[in-house]
Amino acid sequence: MHPSSFAPFLAIVLLIFLLLDWYVFQGVKTLSADWQSTPWLYHGARWGYWTASLVLPAAIIYLLFQLGARPDLRPLLMTVSSIYMTLLITKIVFALPLLGEDIARLSAGLFNRFNGDPAPFLPERRKFVSQMAIGVAAIPFTSFLYGILKGKYDYRVHRHTLVFPDLPEAFDGLTITQISDVHAGSFDNPEAVRRGIELINRQQSDLVVFTGDLVNSVSREFEPWKEMFSTIQAKIGRFSVLGNHDYGDYTSWPSVEAKMDNLRELFQHHQDIGFRLLRNEAVTIEKDGQAISLLGVENWGKGFHQYGDLEAALRDTPTDAFKVLLSHDPTHWEYQVKTHPTPVHLTLSGHTHGMQVGVEIPGFRWSPIKYRYPRWAGLYTENDRYLYINRGFGFLGFSGRVGILPEITVLTLKRKEDS
Repeated sequence: MHPSSFAPFLAIVLLIFLLLDWYVFQGVKTLSADWQSTPWLYHGARWGYWTASLVLPAAIIYLLFQLGARPDLRPLLMTVSSIYMTLLITKIVFALPLLGEDIARLSAGLFNRFNGDPAPFLPERRKFVSQMAIGVAAIPFTSFLYGILKGKYDYRVHRHTLVFPDLPEAFDGLTITQISDVHAGSFDNPEAVRRGIELINRQQSDLVVFTGDLVNSVSREFEPWKEMFSTIQAKIGRFSVLGNHDYGDYTSWPSVEAKMDNLRELFQHHQDIGFRLLRNEAVTIEKDGQAISLLGVENWGKGFHQYGDLEAALRDTPTDAFKVLLSHDPTHWEYQVKTHPTPVHLTLSGHTHGMQVGVEIPGFRWSPIKYRYPRWAGLYTENDRYLYINRGFGFLGFSGRVGILPEITVLTLKRKEDS
């Protein structure tokens, strides 16, 4: 969709944001009132506030209109938008104590007027409220700024050991490294991405699997990163599936054939970096005369396209085989896999990114994404069937990560011996 098609909506949003800017500026004026003896600080605070408030949205609008001809501007657009979003959230948090004070001021004014008190209708703003507001607002500001500058490449390894009574003995101790949601079109730091890939290789896993969303919109976004991702190593093999962003559904194409060419080019990218792309099919992995089945389906998501065909992937798979499924969207597990009459022991998904914003501390975990996806990150189990949701290797939309850091998953499968 061209930016001009939603110009009226954009104008309304900008007007709302400008009203917020004006309101917050009242607190800025209160804070800086005593700085007049230092002109550069006094004027710098006020002019700096309005410069950031006006220049950033103007830059976003300009980049949006340029994006069709210059898709390479997407990382810059994401960064500028993320900085603006950081400031917007900071302003909202800053405005809340001011709003509380203004409600109290209005109540006092109405009380004075009702009682015939000659005091001014609205008492003056108190400086300490603005000081408290800026102290509270500093928390999201510093958190989001860190997420933009460092958090989005602060790769973390999550390790889990899963025990299965029917895992073939030959695969006792099998290690699987999972990555997901690369979103190569968002990357802006090759050296940081290289560190992430080196961390993948340090796991020395038997299998490396990728669970979808190699790109944001078009296959060419991955071209600058192919050589780097081709260095990923696995002892047994590397396998992958598609995610909802891989099909080119989020961009405009001159023809159906052009869209299909883009998809075929994406298939080639998987092959070029040494990953076997599984499209509603299964492969048998053998070791010491025993075997497990690795299944991979195309994207199937509640509220998204449902190209995935679990029945096709299971068609040539023995019913009693130990099965690991790669499926990008965890709602596939929720609506089909966990209740399927043919049991799938372990499903590996991604998609949610943990919304890239949230809190994860020992004993407590929260992200706004939970209201869309009740199962949104980490390990889940039901009816002896496991689901693991990777938090994502890359980022999209918000050019950062706050609390929910990029993930490399390492799973060790163990056989439970009969007691």
